[in-house]
Amino acid sequence: MALTTLDPRTALVVIDLQAGIAGAPTVPHPGTEVVARSAELADAFRAHDLPVVLVRVSFGADGADAVPGRTEASRAGGHARPEGWDVIVPELSGHPGDITVTKRNWGAFHGTDLDVQLRRRGVTQIVLTGIATSIGVESTARAAHEHGYHVTLATDAMSDMAEETHRNSVERIFPRLGETGTTAEILELLAKTHG
Repeated sequence: MALTTLDPRTALVVIDLQAGIAGAPTVPHPGTEVVARSAELADAFRAHDLPVVLVRVSFGADGADAVPGRTEASRAGGHARPEGWDVIVPELSGHPGDITVTKRNWGAFHGTDLDVQLRRRGVTQIVLTGIATSIGVESTARAAHEHGYHVTLATDAMSDMAEETHRNSVERIFPRLGETGTTAEILELLAKTHG
């Protein structure tokens, strides 16, 4: 689906672009490109006085606040992480007006104040970027849709650990949750509707 509009109060929500994640090998876009495109969007949102939300995932040193429950896959939350792994990348950090949300789950809504932060600012739509497409981005998109937000997904400003999981989210899941477009298309629409 082509992008149609951006609401007057649209927020950029950036998922997990932090030291311990943004440098991991990803496809189809390297983390450096995801960071660069997300930073470009963040600069444009800030220039239009629209909210920028930087979401990071973090756990206590003992991992006790990681999501419990049995899974077949190994758990990332159960081992010690290097100092600073949860620090937002420098290309996005350092803007005092930005909102930082710390999550302990895949999605950015459950167990955080993201919904309150957005609603207090009158936000009705979010643009999502980040890593990983099929995990943090998709989980957040699903919850945003369920919370009644209009959802736009910047498909070239997100990436995953496997091509097939990224493609599944972009081609099969995201069209059911919102609209997809490239960073350039979103920037063009932002300039038209908020210029």
